[in-house]
Amino acid sequence: MIDSLWEWLIVGVVILVLFGSAKKIPDFARNLGRATGEFKKGQAEIQEEIRKTMSGEGIKAEDSKVTDEQTLNLAKSMGIQTDNRSIADIKKDLAEKLKSDN
Repeated sequence: MIDSLWEWLIVGVVILVLFGSAKKIPDFARNLGRATGEFKKGQAEIQEEIRKTMSGEGIKAEDSKVTDEQTLNLAKSMGIQTDNRSIADIKKDLAEKLKSDN
């Protein structure tokens, strides 16, 4: 945590040195905001697709085969512990995580 005025000044000088000029800082902040928005949008789309898959909505018979590897990768990406656990337990935790995110 930055507490003193001197530390803030040092941080400001470092930012100016890294980005070259004061004009580039707003552009960087704007691009960072856009990237964050796109990331959140993608995350929401993935979560919605998972909800549909877990509830059985919109699944065709040929599309219903989600591999165990896909389930494990999804669980890991959502921060769910997968080591030494059954796929059924992992799927249950995925469903609970999705419900709690609402």
